[in-house]
Amino acid sequence: MRTRMVCLEDGITSCGFRKMAAYVAQLQPGTESCYISTERYRSVKTAVRGMGDKAVIGDEQVDEMAQGLADSDLIGFSSMTGYADLTRRVIKRVREINPSVYMIWGGIHPIIQPEDAILADVDAICTGEGEFAFEEFLAAFKEDRDYTNTKNFWFKPDGHGSSHGNGDQLIKNHFLALMSPSEMEQLPFPQYGADSEKIYLPGQGFVKMGVEDYLLNDGLGYTTLWSIGCPFHCSYCGNTKFIANDKKYKRIRHPSARYMVDQVKDARERFPHLSQVSFHDDSFMAIPYGQLEEFAELWHDELKLPFAVYGVIPNYVRQDKFELLSWAGMNRIRMGIQSGSKNMLDFYKRPTPPEKILNAGKVIASFAPKYHIPAAYDIIMDNPIETRDDVKSTLQLLYMMDRPYTLFIYSLKVIPNTGLATAMKERGIDLDDIDESYLAIPPRAANLMLYLIAMWRPPRWLWNRLMGHVRASSEPQELYPRLGLILRTMYLSKRVLAHLRVMDFSITPGKAGYYAWKVGLVGLWQKRFTRRPARPDRTKKQPEVKVGVQVISPDGMRDE
Repeated sequence: MRTRMVCLEDGITSCGFRKMAAYVAQLQPGTESCYISTERYRSVKTAVRGMGDKAVIGDEQVDEMAQGLADSDLIGFSSMTGYADLTRRVIKRVREINPSVYMIWGGIHPIIQPEDAILADVDAICTGEGEFAFEEFLAAFKEDRDYTNTKNFWFKPDGHGSSHGNGDQLIKNHFLALMSPSEMEQLPFPQYGADSEKIYLPGQGFVKMGVEDYLLNDGLGYTTLWSIGCPFHCSYCGNTKFIANDKKYKRIRHPSARYMVDQVKDARERFPHLSQVSFHDDSFMAIPYGQLEEFAELWHDELKLPFAVYGVIPNYVRQDKFELLSWAGMNRIRMGIQSGSKNMLDFYKRPTPPEKILNAGKVIASFAPKYHIPAAYDIIMDNPIETRDDVKSTLQLLYMMDRPYTLFIYSLKVIPNTGLATAMKERGIDLDDIDESYLAIPPRAANLMLYLIAMWRPPRWLWNRLMGHVRASSEPQELYPRLGLILRTMYLSKRVLAHLRVMDFSITPGKAGYYAWKVGLVGLWQKRFTRRPARPDRTKKQPEVKVGVQVISPDGMRDE
């Protein structure tokens, strides 16, 4: 049986897909993992102009993709909502070429919007964690048994399993229990550099992936995650749907520190150039100190690689954790601020008041630039319900934040079926009116001031004068595209230079970093010129902060 897994994502480093691909390859040897990456359609011009990432992919390319997949017996697609339209187009064309292929759509989009995903020309969708559910489905599918009662799946009555189904009724099964830490410990490492990996290239179809493909997408970086789950319930986040499906998703689950360190070692055996790791956990810093300590000691003693922690929540920023992780190798963090307005933070249901944000920024800034690349703070702009005062509050907060830092600036993008989508509709906002890419940043005065403050804190008198030009995104106002182009170019250049200063090529895809590694410059720099704080005194760690977080450790014990 010819089986393929297809990932339609932003790049080729989707952590969830790689975990799933490794598990399926274990169940069904010979399964191909096929990547359709929109990264190759981007350009420096697009990045500088802040035009977003909506690639124009024509019917000829969709046909070429489908032709390369259509000889399968079973295809599992995975995509986020931003790539749902492209996924539907590929699925439709595959069905036209080969009506008998069995197709399943999984990943983030069918979990968040199952009612939309099931309308595609697929036989089934996966609405929860996929590994164990797919294992049950696959066994029944191969043995021609009834698989339509598989949990975490919806099935169409007219699909290939219709003889086992219930007439014309759509089959919506309940959810499996979430994977436990001990079960996570038994999973194979995410697929990375397997012989079965292929990538779509326009005009060539699906070709075997090589080192160059990884370099073009992720530079010298390795993207992964250690923990799953988030204690918060922010209305704009897709996690709200996961929590609605199972409240236990708020608990943080993860395998052992040993598993995590060995995973990175496994990837580096195939790709020795990997010189930086990025953890994309939703709430890495909420993991208790004792478990972070075990991780830090193993990482420091056996890997000695710099790593970045994304998804930092201000409430969990603590001096002792930062000292510990920075000693191990942490050299960069990314923290969500989203807004400096208490009104907007309440609207987003985000319990991180401005005072906590400022306190977190003080701790974070104390590690840069001596030990860290300037932290990146996420900001959401262009929300049509924001008032002028809300926008000004965000700008004033950033003016007060301890430096240095940079910003990740996003225009509001409403994920369907989230609390935010409901709240916006209740306020009469047409979501179709704000359906642009979250990377498409209009050159309004407020947005341009974000680029400015990310580079330089102006004198107060100048800042106050600039604040006079600030308007809410819903108000009529002048746009400054040329000034925006200049400021964005300077802002991006400063970000890149901050990384190059420490030979970090994780945000600069391409071969330049590889050549620097090849001649030994990256290794020499990390060994001789990278500064790290001393091992912190264990007796001085701060008490755990309790904000409704539950952490389940690998041995099954729960910290509450």
